[in-house]
Amino acid sequence: MKLIVLSDTHLKTGEIPGQLQTLLKDCDLIVHAGDFNTIKAYNAFNASGKLKAVSGNDDSSELKKLLPERLIFEVEGVKIGVVHEGGLSVMDTTAQGYLAKEMGVDVLIFGHLHCPLIERKDVMLICPGSPTNPRMSNPSVVELIIEKGSIEGRVLVLEGESCEYIKFRDALKRQKEEESHK
Repeated sequence: MKLIVLSDTHLKTGEIPGQLQTLLKDCDLIVHAGDFNTIKAYNAFNASGKLKAVSGNDDSSELKKLLPERLIFEVEGVKIGVVHEGGLSVMDTTAQGYLAKEMGVDVLIFGHLHCPLIERKDVMLICPGSPTNPRMSNPSVVELIIEKGSIEGRVLVLEGESCEYIKFRDALKRQKEEESHK
C-alpha cells in the first residue's frame, strides 16, 4: 500500500498545487499531520475519500472541532500514529520517540517543523516537511510503502518555493564554485 504523508500545507483556498495533486492521485492513502489552515483546504484533500488527518495549531477553530489531535490506525499490520506537534526539533527526536512509545505505534508521523525527516529507532519517526511552506528545506512530502508489515519510506522533494535560507545557502555554494574555477 502506498501512502503519501504530508503536513503544514497552510492553504487558504481549496486549490491543491498541481504536482501535489498528481502524487495524491497515485496513492492508496493520504495522511495529513495538520495545518491545512481552512476547511476549504481540508475538503480539497478529503474529496478523494482516502484521507486520514489530525488538526494542527494553525487550523481554523472549525477544523479543530472536526479533527482529532491524535490518530492511530493500522495498515497491513503496522500501527501508525499521527499528531501535529510531536516535539520541537528534527535534530533531537527523543520527545517524538517517547510519544510513539506512549501511543503504542510502530510509526509516528508528525508535522509542525516544516523540515523533512525519516528516522528509524525502536520506531519509525516521520516528519514530511511542508510541500508549500518549508523551513530550512525544500518543499517535500514523504512516500511510505507498506507491504506485509515491511515499511519503506522516502522523502520526495517537490518543485516550488524554498525558504530563504535554502536560497541563501545555494547562492553561497554557487559563489564558491565560481571562485574556485577562476
